[in-house]
Amino acid sequence: TMPKEPAVLRQNILDTTAAILACGIDPKKCFLFRQSLVPEHAELAWILGCLTNVPRLLRLPQWKMKRAGQNSEGTVGLLTYPVLQAADILLYKSTRVPVGEDQVLHLELAQDIAQHFNKKYGEFFPVPKAILSEL
Repeated sequence: TMPKEPAVLRQNILDTTAAILACGIDPKKCFLFRQSLVPEHAELAWILGCLTNVPRLLRLPQWKMKRAGQNSEGTVGLLTYPVLQAADILLYKSTRVPVGEDQVLHLELAQDIAQHFNKKYGEFFPVPKAILSEL
């Protein structure tokens, strides 16, 4: 949600990929891809954003905390980031999502969005459940 220099962003992508591989993820057994190259993420985020009300997003504690670090202004990207997270989860019809305590409310938003979408358009998205980690 914060602008980055293109060269820094490219290096961050490479560093993150290297870290994932160093953790033991086997690309022969897992799909490893750059999410920003999949336009369906942004497309679904737009659709879900049209079903999500602004007051709900304004109540999220992460919005309040991070906005304070941006001179109380905040950006649209920061406000709608939880909707993009919901799209990331729902696009793949995920049923279980590993989250830390700080992301539980964002997952609850994804659950609510899935239920709202399903009620309006018919059963399509599974409602994802949290896998809470103590780490």
